Amino acid sequence: MSGLSLPTIQRMEASEGVIRGNVDSLMKLLDALDRAGIIVIRPGDVSDATGGRGVRLKSGT
Repeated sequence: MSGLSLPTIQRMEASEGVIRGNVDSLMKLLDALDRAGIIVIRPGDVSDATGGRGVRLKSGT
């Protein structure tokens, strides 16, 4: 879906704090999540649910 290799995504997942990887790879991943109907909630973003950062499905998905 994103065109990224499994090891690339695994390296991103294993990152502590700031995600390791180049900007192009990160943008491909975020684009693929968006196309799949997934919203990334960043620190400081307003969330309509309790809790902080994370992910949720777009409404109507």
